[in-house]
Amino acid sequence: MSLATDDRLIVLAPIDTVAVVRCAIDAGTSLKISGQSVTLAQAVTLGHKLARCAMKTGDKVLKYGVSIGSVTAPIAIGEHVHLHNIQSDYTPTYALTEAGAVA
Repeated sequence: MSLATDDRLIVLAPIDTVAVVRCAIDAGTSLKISGQSVTLAQAVTLGHKLARCAMKTGDKVLKYGVSIGSVTAPIAIGEHVHLHNIQSDYTPTYALTEAGAVA
C-alpha cells in the first residue's frame, strides 16, 4: 500500500490500513489516498483516521503496524474510521465516552 497519499495524512507504517489526519479537512475535499482520488463525505479533525483501503466486517484495522480494532461495518477507502465502524481490540467500546475517553 505504498501508493501516493495526500500530505495532509500520515501513514505510520507501510502495512497500515488507516492514515492519520494531520489537520482538519472539510467534507467535500478531494484527496489522494493510496493512489486513488476520494472525496470526503464528512469533515474529519486532527488525529482521526481515514481508511487507506476498503475493509469488510471482521477485518483488523492496522495502525502503527498492529491491530487496533476490528471492523464492525463495511468501510470504503477514504471513509472516517472511528467508533461508529470499528470496535477496539483493547478497550470495550461501551466504556468510551463521546470524546473517546474511558468512562
